[in-house]
Amino acid sequence: MSEAAPITVACLDLAGTTVVDGDAVRTAFAEAIAALGIVSGTAAYDRALARFVDSRGTSKLGVFRSLFDEARAQAANLAFQRSYDDLIDRRGLEPVPGAADALLRIRAAGVRVCLFTGFGRNTQARIVDTLNWWDRVDLTLCPEDVPRDRPWPDLLLTAALRLGVDDVRHIAVCGDTANAMLSGRRSGASIVAGVLTGAHDRARLVAAGATHVLPSVAALPALILPAPVADTVTADHG
Repeated sequence: MSEAAPITVACLDLAGTTVVDGDAVRTAFAEAIAALGIVSGTAAYDRALARFVDSRGTSKLGVFRSLFDEARAQAANLAFQRSYDDLIDRRGLEPVPGAADALLRIRAAGVRVCLFTGFGRNTQARIVDTLNWWDRVDLTLCPEDVPRDRPWPDLLLTAALRLGVDDVRHIAVCGDTANAMLSGRRSGASIVAGVLTGAHDRARLVAAGATHVLPSVAALPALILPAPVADTVTADHG
């Protein structure tokens, strides 16, 4: 990392970036729209699913608002939250391999960590609770905390304000979606790293402005920390 822009805050996404997603988010979305009568095998379902895939990384409520009127969007969002919570109960949650250690290493180097997401606040808190990660992060942000959702830069600029960043170039962003990459570039962050463990592939991440593409978040400490710190492996006993 250049001495001209040392990283002081790392903003990392949840599902697909630090948390294994699998098909949980997609399943919860399908169950949410099914509750409103949109089922697999219909043209309406195909359109809704295409919208969901394109909108990965943005507010789930925002996606539902693009599909339904406000009352139905709110109902779908509640159904999504219930479905996702139920999936956590039945399947549990797993961090992306190396994610828990990466958080420890980043914070041990004095870099503050913000976890951000397109989930609502309750779902985000449920994830952090389940993984017992509260002692690994300095701040959590979700769409409810900002005027505009991704791909606008508001989440990252809010993190900069709350964590007292002197210069937006001292922020590193790590996510698995095009919307996370766009948001990172618009915020002025010097590192906007895409990972290949989630929603979008390398080509889409690069097209959205990724400065780096990593196999997973496990490679982030080596990218953003000074070499002597990055080369020191901290055992994760969490």
